Amino acid sequence: MFKRACVLLAAGLMTAWGSAAWSQTDIRWATSAVGSAGHKALVALADVLNREMPKYRITVLPTPGAIVSVKGYATGQFDGYYGADIAFYELAHDSKRFKGFKASMKRQPVQSFWTFTTEMGIGVRAEDLKTIKTWHDLNGKILFLGNPPWDTRAQLERAFETLGVKYEYRQVDLSAAGSVLQRGGLDGICIYTTGGGVAVAPWVQEAGLASDWGVVNPSASEIATLKSAGFAILEANAAVFHKDIHADKAILLPYYYGFHVGMEIPADDVYQMLTIIEKHVNELAKADKSFSQIAKDMPGFQRQGVMAAADFVPIHPGLARYMREKGVWDPKWDSRVAKP
Repeated sequence: MFKRACVLLAAGLMTAWGSAAWSQTDIRWATSAVGSAGHKALVALADVLNREMPKYRITVLPTPGAIVSVKGYATGQFDGYYGADIAFYELAHDSKRFKGFKASMKRQPVQSFWTFTTEMGIGVRAEDLKTIKTWHDLNGKILFLGNPPWDTRAQLERAFETLGVKYEYRQVDLSAAGSVLQRGGLDGICIYTTGGGVAVAPWVQEAGLASDWGVVNPSASEIATLKSAGFAILEANAAVFHKDIHADKAILLPYYYGFHVGMEIPADDVYQMLTIIEKHVNELAKADKSFSQIAKDMPGFQRQGVMAAADFVPIHPGLARYMREKGVWDPKWDSRVAKP
């Protein structure tokens, strides 16, 4: 009798364990490459969500670039992605990196959580700052603006097109960018911060150890042209780069990034995810300064992100609920909320 009871108890425990394991949903969340700001940030975010939302199990998947994660979600390879407003613009307009892509889409990306801005600039060898003083001086130069699918490259290309600057792109390994620049294989590299100018991508910091680069800031007239074309401008303190950038500040061009999931994740769960992030935002900011903007004002930052992308992709109803409750929703977005 005792033996039979033990068998039944063991079977019951296995059934209960099996049900719990079965009920846990995997989220294959794609981001950018190892060494990028996006990969570092998602690792920190996944650590918090895996702990606080046990019904989900998030796996962080690095890809060659954020654009690959968006396309991978749209074609069913991933469950979450790392999406920027500039990528959503190209998707909506069937242009640039998304030209002809809509025909292969299996599902529509939506926006569900805006995380930080990424702010773009240019660095050149310090010795070349004597002749390269404005962005127009980069005309004809050999530049590395990030890997081919990266939004960093897309943001700077859009700026150069606005200014009429033509350059030669050369791809290098992230870990070698600084040394290639120092020995003359490149004339310049993209430099960038995240979180409103408070954190620097790991590979950019590494490049600063291998080369003595200085920032090339756009001139006053170039800034005016960029502003008239819709670009935002951010002035980052030189100290954030932890090296001498041969200027008091870096003038950078920000755009919005988010870690998004789609309509496969219910609205209630996305709402819960956002409330958990807000509750633990100081922990996230301590792990990665990129989260500093949402640590200051998470609801307000969601509003800014939605303002930047509402015309391009739908809004997850879980995000809409969160924003309505926080008083940052604009009724003009009601028609942009994704339908189940």
